[in-house]
Order: sequence, then structure tokens, then C-alpha cells
Amino acid sequence: MRLRFQSCFVPVVGFVLSSAAMAQLPPPPFPPENPPNPAKSVLGKILFWDEQLSSDDTVACGTCHRPLLGGSDPRVVRTTGLDGLPNTRDDRFGSPGVVRQDPQGLYAPDAVFGVQPQVTNRHSPTFVGAAYFDELFWDGRARGTFVDPVTGVTSIIAGGALESQSVGPPTSDVEMAHEARDWSEIIAKLERVTPLRLASALTPDIVAALASHASYAELFAAAFGDPAITSERIAFAIATYERTLVPDQTPWDRFNQGDSTALTPGQQAGLGLFTGRANCSRCHTLGLFSDNRFHNIGLRPPVEDLGRQNVTGDPADRGRFKTPTLRNAGLRGRYMHTGELNSLQLVVNFYNGGGNFPDNRDPLIVPLGLAQQQRNALADFVANGLTDPRVAAEAPPFDRPRLHSESQPPNPRVFGPPNAGSGGFVPLMIAHTPPALGSPDFKLGIGQSLGGATAHLAIARTQGPPGQNRNGVPVLVALSPLPRLVTVHLSGAGAGGGFATWLRPLPNRSQLAGRTFFVQWFVTDPGATGGFASTPAAEVTLF
Repeated sequence: MRLRFQSCFVPVVGFVLSSAAMAQLPPPPFPPENPPNPAKSVLGKILFWDEQLSSDDTVACGTCHRPLLGGSDPRVVRTTGLDGLPNTRDDRFGSPGVVRQDPQGLYAPDAVFGVQPQVTNRHSPTFVGAAYFDELFWDGRARGTFVDPVTGVTSIIAGGALESQSVGPPTSDVEMAHEARDWSEIIAKLERVTPLRLASALTPDIVAALASHASYAELFAAAFGDPAITSERIAFAIATYERTLVPDQTPWDRFNQGDSTALTPGQQAGLGLFTGRANCSRCHTLGLFSDNRFHNIGLRPPVEDLGRQNVTGDPADRGRFKTPTLRNAGLRGRYMHTGELNSLQLVVNFYNGGGNFPDNRDPLIVPLGLAQQQRNALADFVANGLTDPRVAAEAPPFDRPRLHSESQPPNPRVFGPPNAGSGGFVPLMIAHTPPALGSPDFKLGIGQSLGGATAHLAIARTQGPPGQNRNGVPVLVALSPLPRLVTVHLSGAGAGGGFATWLRPLPNRSQLAGRTFFVQWFVTDPGATGGFASTPAAEVTLF
């Protein structure tokens, strides 16, 4: 189903519009193969916000999609573009995912990001209102026809873009997974974990669901009639949850319904420009505030990212990207598929200038010649007139649990000074996995050290006074009583090329909850002060 919201008027500054003149946002369409029910919706919400859906318990769907940020990601990382050089014109602003891990879940340095979290090559789009789009992702590769990734059977003929999108990130070895992760592993994990074990501040609907159905098998039985957990059902549940997120209570909606005071005079002027001289509504058609199509707006040379052409193979789609909805755009901190613009004022200025690069640029993108006051009014309308207050407040149905990764202080918490090794490389402490009791694969890692060297992980119950040992090596774990030492041989070669992972299951004993440990890596390295390089320490509290 392709929605089309057409503007049939040309307003002017200071006008009052009749309700009949503007399009309403209709209820989101549900494909007949995936009809809604409350149990399925709340299951989808639980899955969406469960970091255990990732292979190392560090990333949920909601990690990169927060209502408070208009459905986008508050964590934005600048990364190099096509030229491979930092801080140049072609850099992108993407979402951090997981540290690269091999098929066994062991850390393995990435050629670009090393042992730091990998970064996506596009800015995270909003998931609020995604139910209205025929195809999803910036390039539309999530099609309306949903094919079960395990069976290869077409489960939804049309209207299943949300289902198609939802099965991508859990197996992406940049976003949520170790390399070669498949759905059998994801399903096996969901069969053994406690739903939302890592989250806190659970919402009332989730609390009620878990009170009656404490396991994922029980939740799937309530939603689908039997306890089988499948890739198709995971997709169906997450998509059903997302179809409940209808951001239709903006000031513009109230204005459209006859409340002439819902928009300020300045915002009404901005709306007049939006549908009139600026012609924004040509692509951001009223209602959804998107035309559900793809355009090259001349932001970047297409050679940097072919966009839609990568999906269709059609050269006419070179550099085209999906028109995003502008609902709740005022809450987002970054704009465009690159994330390079960090304010709506800059977005308006970009369009006012008519784009940057002409290669395959849409003929609709032309200089507008708007005065500063007009640009301010236009930005004000989009920023404030299109924001649903429930989204901004994360109020139902946009409420959510608190992720473990949002914990303050973080747990594990990395702190203190390192001691550089050969070549001046500073060994990195990799401490991301939540130390949840019963976790089968809690792990700590070291990277950017001397390849082939011997490393010792010191583990202590108390933190010693910060200082140096007699060789001048920074010591942050307790030395009295002596800490436990775990010795490993570093993989990799040369200065800065060494890495290793220490992986062990955590006992599922409630009496250990709240117990804290302090850990620090020391590497035998003749090029380091005192003969040992060291990472910062980490504080790990079991829960």
C-alpha cells in the first residue's frame, strides 16, 4: 500500500486553514498475514528493548532508536568516508554497534575500528511512523514482501516492510552480532534467557505481561498460540509493536482539526512557506510529511554512496535516499542519511541554497531565496509544530524500559590511567558485556597491545590505592591481598597489534548480586616503562 497525502491549497502568512483542506494521518496498515493482537504487540515491545537480542548483550533495537530523540539515536559517532581520512568533508555520522567478534564471539580487531565499537555508515533513521512506509532503510532495501530468513518462504506478500527491516540488525556483525551469527543461535538464546533481564524501569504493560508470562516461550504462546520461537514470529511481533506507534497528536494535527491556536503565528507562517513558496510539501506531503519516495537532494556526490541504486541497479536511482517523515524531526539531533547536519536551521539553510552537488540531483531542489526571518519560521514549524508531546515525554505508547547501557555509572566501568607499550600504543580495556548472574558468555578483552606477548588479567575484590608499582607501571587493582591472575597469550603481531578475550560464564547465584570486582590487564612488553604495559582498570558489579 502506498500512501499519498496531497496538499490542495497554497497558504499565505497569517492564514487559518480549514480542516478539510489538509490530510489526516490514518491508522497504520496491517498486512493480513500479521493481524494485531495485544499479546503480540507487548511481546514485540519486549523484544525491541531487550539487549539480549544481540550476541553480546550490549545492543537492543531501541539502543539506536529512542523516542526522546524523535525515534533516532542519541549516540552519534563521526567516522571516515570514502577517502579514509578523519575530519574531512566526506565523513559520516553513524551509530556505534558492537566490537567486531569472530564466529566464536571472541574479539577480533576490525581494519577500520580496531577493538572499538564499529560504526554504521548511515545515520539511524526514525522508527516512529515507520509503519507508513512501503520500504525501509534509507535505500529501501527492506521490501514490502517479507521472506522468512530461515525457511525462504514468502510470509507477507505486500505491506511487510517492518517485518523485513526487523530481521536485518540481529544478524548484522556491525550492529548486533558476532560474525556468522544465524537465527538458530538467536532462537536458542531467547529460549534460555529471562526477558528483559538486563533492563530496568519496566513499563506497566511489560510488567503485566511478564507477571503472567515469565519466559519468552510463554510470551510467544500468548501471542501466537504455541511456544515456538521462530524468526518469522520475532519479526511479526516487533513489527506489530512498531505499528502501535502513531505520532498523530502534534500541534499541526490539532490545528488541522480546527484549533486555530495550536500553532503560533510564526509557525503558521512557517506552514505557509512549507506548502507555498518553499514547496517542502512537494516531497514532505502533509499527513505523513513524506512522499514515501526516494530523491537525490544533492547533499553528497553519489560516488560516496549510491543509495537506492544499490537496491534497484537502476542508474537513475544514483544517490537517491528515502524521504523521511518530518514528524518529531525537532527532537532529532542529526539530519540526512549522513547525519552531517546537526540542526533544523542548517537543514533549512541547505535547501535554501539549492543543494551542494548537481550529479543526478532532483530538479525540485533549487535555490529558494528565503530571508532569514522566513527560514526561522520554517524551522520553527518543523521543530515545534510537528512534535508529538507523547514522543518527547516518552509517554504511552512511546514509553520504554531503561537499557542497561544507559546505567550511570556504567557497569562495567572503565577508569584510571594506562601505561603505554611498544610504539607508544596504549593497551585498551574492552569491557562492555553486562555482568549479569547466569550469563553464559561474560567477557573482557584487551586490544592495541604487543602482538604475541603474554598478558595477565588481574582480578581483585577491592581496589588498591591508585599509584605505580616499583617499575612505574600504573596499578589500580588491589595488590594486598594479591589479586588472582589469569594469563593469556596475545594474538596478532607487532606493536599495537595484540589482542585477546577472556570469556567465562557467571554463576547464577543470587547471593553474589552486588559483589564488585576490579580488573586490569598487564602485558609483558620490553618497550614499556618498567617492562609492562597496562590498560585502564574496570569495575565490574554482578547483578
